[in-house]
Amino acid sequence: MLNLDPYISKTPGFPKQGITFYDISPALEDPVILKQANAALCELAAPMQPDLIAGIDARGFLFSVPIATHLDCGVLMIRKAGKLPGALYQSTYALEYDNATLALQHDRNVAGKNIVLCDDLLATGGTLSAAAKLVDMAGGHVTGAVCLIELTGLKARETLAFPVASLQTYEF
Repeated sequence: MLNLDPYISKTPGFPKQGITFYDISPALEDPVILKQANAALCELAAPMQPDLIAGIDARGFLFSVPIATHLDCGVLMIRKAGKLPGALYQSTYALEYDNATLALQHDRNVAGKNIVLCDDLLATGGTLSAAAKLVDMAGGHVTGAVCLIELTGLKARETLAFPVASLQTYEF
């Protein structure tokens, strides 16, 4: 299994005291590690049989396209509020330190399709849960999620109604 730990910087106290920010920038800067991470995410996503990989704004976008290209499926962008025009499905959720809203355009071709969510970090599960609600509103079916990092101590995967696969785990 790929060990991303040396390529993830940790910043305690950001964005607020008691939170550690896990930054994937060093992994993105290393072409060998980036290629290995993409390949590993593809292996995790393939059994979920996606029609679309839903990249979650913004770091989920970085990995959704290579996964989709490798698995011969499309990409769906789930954006932060205010970033999309037209009629939208919206879902608000709590972060560890704030609230946020995700959006998906009504006219995306999602109905009846298997969707695999892709994000950089699974912490409380709020982001993945909100993204899954959007897919559900649009008539799609979330078959799973892939993440680079999972904070296992927060037990988010236990609250989600779909399988989650991650490359690197930390307790908190």
